[in-house]
Amino acid sequence: MDTRATVDDEVTRISEIIDHCRSMEGPMLPILHKVQEEFGFIPEATKQIIANALNLSRAEVHGVVSFYHDFRARPAGRHVLKLCRAEACQSMGGEPLADRIKARLGIDWHETTPDGAVTLEPVYCLGLCAQAPAAMLDGEVYARLDDDCLPDMLAEVRI
Repeated sequence: MDTRATVDDEVTRISEIIDHCRSMEGPMLPILHKVQEEFGFIPEATKQIIANALNLSRAEVHGVVSFYHDFRARPAGRHVLKLCRAEACQSMGGEPLADRIKARLGIDWHETTPDGAVTLEPVYCLGLCAQAPAAMLDGEVYARLDDDCLPDMLAEVRI
């Protein structure tokens, strides 16, 4: 495969995304969301392209990417498991539950299992405080998590 063609295709697609979003008020976030939607993460080289297009520094774009937890610097696994880290979930046993999940998967926050099956991410509220602790797996929310439901949930992400 010609890597130059792949890079040119990526730059072309990024330029199309920028052109589509440039006229929006505050275009950086929509651009970054569309880039991540397209590529699954924010490629490092994209930061300079966006900065040039918006007349910003690369550091300003990097600051936004690193500030928001939803943006990734590397591709996610086939499944993304987000565990709520908010106070309600923590008060209902979310912290020890998160520790058990991390131990079973053998990864920490913002890491992907070596087989590429799952990426583990913290999220700071899923709006299920009355049903804590909560998680989101590939966009589907799970409430009242406990040790009884862990094996099924973790088996699902290992597929």
